[in-house]
Amino acid sequence: MSANPAEEPAEGVPAETAPVENAPVENVAADLAAASAQAAESAAAALAAASAAPAPPGEVPEVAAAVPVGWLPAPAEAVFGPGAVAEEEYELLTVDVPAGSWTEALRTARDELGCTYLDWLSAVDMPPAGYRVSAHVVAVGDPVRALLVRTTVPHEAPALPSAIGVYAGAAWHERETHEMFGIDFPGNPDLSHLLLYDGFEGYPLRKDFVLAARVVKPWPGAKEPGEGAEGGPKRRQTLPPGVPDPNEWGPLKGQLPPAPARPARGARAARGAAGGASGEAAERPVRRARSASQGSASQTAAEGARPASAEPRRAPSRPPRSPDAPWQRGAAAEGAPPAPPAPEPSEQPEGGEPR
Repeated sequence: MSANPAEEPAEGVPAETAPVENAPVENVAADLAAASAQAAESAAAALAAASAAPAPPGEVPEVAAAVPVGWLPAPAEAVFGPGAVAEEEYELLTVDVPAGSWTEALRTARDELGCTYLDWLSAVDMPPAGYRVSAHVVAVGDPVRALLVRTTVPHEAPALPSAIGVYAGAAWHERETHEMFGIDFPGNPDLSHLLLYDGFEGYPLRKDFVLAARVVKPWPGAKEPGEGAEGGPKRRQTLPPGVPDPNEWGPLKGQLPPAPARPARGARAARGAAGGASGEAAERPVRRARSASQGSASQTAAEGARPASAEPRRAPSRPPRSPDAPWQRGAAAEGAPPAPPAPEPSEQPEGGEPR
């Protein structure tokens, strides 16, 4: 045994890891600084490797995927399985999962995250990707936390396993989604119409659905102001998206005359010349071709029609001055004779004798 008990290793601890009580403070500080520098170099190397090799499009980099998003307890793939991607925008946490993990993701949200309340389930047509089905679930507590679970099914075969085994209230939502988008939910026993009448053809919320009401019956905005129901040819209007040409789809298919084509400007000018209006069109001055000093064509014609002997118009004479004006009283006080009153102006027509 060593003479100094402080130099002996502790029982059950290897000699190389035994605490050294008499080690200088400077050596301990140097070791900590070296360890910190080594950890910083390792983190910098990992970030540099991630930035040098960017992830393919549609995939999340490993460094970003390893960070929990929002109030998730762990990264999205660790909670919902491979292929899950999480993001948080406008204080709403969203998780995108593959279609094959749809029911498992909902069960994870209910059992592990406490989202026991299904708020709504619906879809949206996102061409060309497909139909995006979303379920908004809520964890009721303090604070209240909401989660939006989404997945995408293709347009060719829109089908998704039913979620009624996780949330019983999803039956009504899947029924409406099937009615509006045509998405099949295997496992749901009742996918009959909920809002539309039996026999309705098509799915109204698809982007390719034809708006039949705009073709079958007159639309309030189909007429221009001042146009009657029975009028002549009018301007051809641009059809909004989803509204077909009535002559190509609907009950009047092939029965309507072709829309009148609006002639070009050159064609209208040639048609006016053929009708005898070419001379008037040639003599008509070009619009906005005269300056302000030259005046318009009507002013020039009116000035040329006046006779040359006509005298120019005279400016109206000033009214006579009042004899009790202050300056008149001052002149009378100094002895100056008052100014004679001005004669009244006579009414005289232009170019004639006084009356």
